[in-house]
Amino acid sequence: MRSARFAALTGIAALAALGLSSLGCGYALVGRSTNLPEDVRDIFVQALGNATNRAQVDQILTRAITEELVTRQRFRVVRERAAAHAVLSGTVTSFRVRPVTFIGGGRASEYEVLIYARMEFKRTEGDEVLWKQDAYQFRETYEIGDEAATYFDRENLAIEAVAEKFAETLVIDLLEGF
Repeated sequence: MRSARFAALTGIAALAALGLSSLGCGYALVGRSTNLPEDVRDIFVQALGNATNRAQVDQILTRAITEELVTRQRFRVVRERAAAHAVLSGTVTSFRVRPVTFIGGGRASEYEVLIYARMEFKRTEGDEVLWKQDAYQFRETYEIGDEAATYFDRENLAIEAVAEKFAETLVIDLLEGF
């Protein structure tokens, strides 16, 4: 009995020591570090281009990206390109919404939204590219649940719902350089 208690205490002590030793190992909270130069503070978000057949997807995503950058408080979003240290620009190259889960009567209750874009973040002076992704991909499912029983087009709701997550993911990728 005594050796079992001693083994348990030894195991707890070993875990505590391991936990304390990992505090200085370089781990940090997500979103706290950045690979971007410190002098890049003011950003101009150029309206995204739209190479898809889906109207307004570019506008919705541009608005969501701008709002996400503002909430990060690492940057100041400016209204004019001339006032910016860097410009975030891009084009939505593909946009698809497809049903993935169905309920009675063949109606969809869950959709998958797929967005592909070319994105670029570069300095305004000298056009130095700080971050670029030619095949940026975002995929998210959107559940409409019981609302599927009454018909009306849910695609706009799906776009609005995933635009925030698209923007959050994009800004994290931009900051961390992935």
